[in-house]
Amino acid sequence: MRQTRTRMYSAIFLKAFAIIAFICGTIGAQAQVMKAADLEKYAKQRYGDKWLDAAKNLASELNLDKNESLTYQQVIEAPGKTKQQLYVTLNYWATATFKDKQAITLDDKDAGCIIISSTIPNIVEHVGTLNKYSVSITPVIRLDIKDGKVRVTYTVQNYDILADVSGGWLSPTDNNNKTYGDSKRKRNDATNANLYDESWEIARHYPFVDKDPQKRTCAKALVMAHAYSNAIIDKVEEALRNGIVGNDDDDW
Repeated sequence: MRQTRTRMYSAIFLKAFAIIAFICGTIGAQAQVMKAADLEKYAKQRYGDKWLDAAKNLASELNLDKNESLTYQQVIEAPGKTKQQLYVTLNYWATATFKDKQAITLDDKDAGCIIISSTIPNIVEHVGTLNKYSVSITPVIRLDIKDGKVRVTYTVQNYDILADVSGGWLSPTDNNNKTYGDSKRKRNDATNANLYDESWEIARHYPFVDKDPQKRTCAKALVMAHAYSNAIIDKVEEALRNGIVGNDDDDW
């Protein structure tokens, strides 16, 4: 009898553990807006895989702001929800989505404002003639909250570039000397002479400047940055409508 109870309790424990593991896995999967590989698929579905054409088409629709930054803004209506309710939802979303503790740079409940700055690494890798480039972006996402609505502002000013002088088409072919633009390297780490950091202003590159030696790199970077803005706005809207886990409402 005692053995039967032990087996029963063990089965209950294992089942409970499995449920907890599933929940943690689900939350973990929601812990970031979108991986670079998924972002590329998302961008291709929306704009195709001809990056030069896609960037040129987008440029005709985009306006750089007074600081020559790429900025998107959208107001999302949330009828019947108070400023406090919306703040709690978005604070929860930002905390669950951006795990870096330094990503949330402003969190002001009274002002109804949350500002997030989080790097999306390696959204583009491109092999050029002399270098290989790895492109990252650090968008600033601002959420302004009022009764019944939220304004989302998404801004990117620069592409953060990790250039690899050993990775271009005309670089030395000795594979032992190649580093392939290691995107995990910390910024400004000077331990590898083949790698160096650059910051490219979006307004100074394709498609806003037609004659650009980094045209192909910047075309894809623009499309990816634009696609990420859409993903952010979609995720915010989803959080406002359905919460983070789908059951985080006041009816409990």
